[in-house]
Amino acid sequence: MFGFLVKKSFFDLWDNLFKSAFINIGFIFSLAWPLLFPFLFEGVPALFWAALVSGVIWCFVYLSAASWALKAVSDYGNFGFKDFIAALKNTALDGVIAGGLAVLFCLLGVYGIPFYLSIDSPLGVIPAALVFWTLVVMLLALQFYFPVRNRLGRKPLTIIKKCFLIFLDNPGFSIALCITSLCIFLFSLVSILLFPGPAGLLLFHDEALRLRLLKYDWLEENPEKGRKVPWAALLIDEREKTGTRSLKNFIFPWKD
Repeated sequence: MFGFLVKKSFFDLWDNLFKSAFINIGFIFSLAWPLLFPFLFEGVPALFWAALVSGVIWCFVYLSAASWALKAVSDYGNFGFKDFIAALKNTALDGVIAGGLAVLFCLLGVYGIPFYLSIDSPLGVIPAALVFWTLVVMLLALQFYFPVRNRLGRKPLTIIKKCFLIFLDNPGFSIALCITSLCIFLFSLVSILLFPGPAGLLLFHDEALRLRLLKYDWLEENPEKGRKVPWAALLIDEREKTGTRSLKNFIFPWKD
């Protein structure tokens, strides 16, 4: 299943390369806010931190809209500029919440762990380790935040609850998804976030949840068959829709 997830995500991203590049370029410009603007207020700490935090939150508002728009691609559809603008207006609150959580995680990681480790006692290691593993678990669970919002409801507490339920029911899948996402992120840095970039990551995560939900549909229809999911059978339609491609087809699709 995971191999097909990577394949489908790549195919869908390639088919929407220019629109994905548009999203990525927009995100690069958005990064200027938290990375450059705060340093105009270096002498005023309150303004510096306000500019930094607001910039981070804006980036997540942007990502929230991008994820909502890219859901159409995951569903074998399409989206336009107007769809993205509409998503930007309709999903702003989701992005603010995600950005607030990201700021909280960063503060805990940057200040919480060093604080406990600075305690001149072996007991400081215990709360530091507790904070570290709490952040790891929250990262593994909340990587599903936007996909869950896209597909399973908009209420913030419900989104967070379902994120943790999905992680606890699929720990191995969640870890593999996180590791692959890290690899995509590192590759994106080499391309200066142009490919796969944020659009590739958001699409990958939405595709992951979309395919994973097939498991729960099957379990609901076949409660007596246990939890051994027949992925080969469940993905037959998905494989047919995705198809196969040669290198020539990737580079010169109009020649087929």
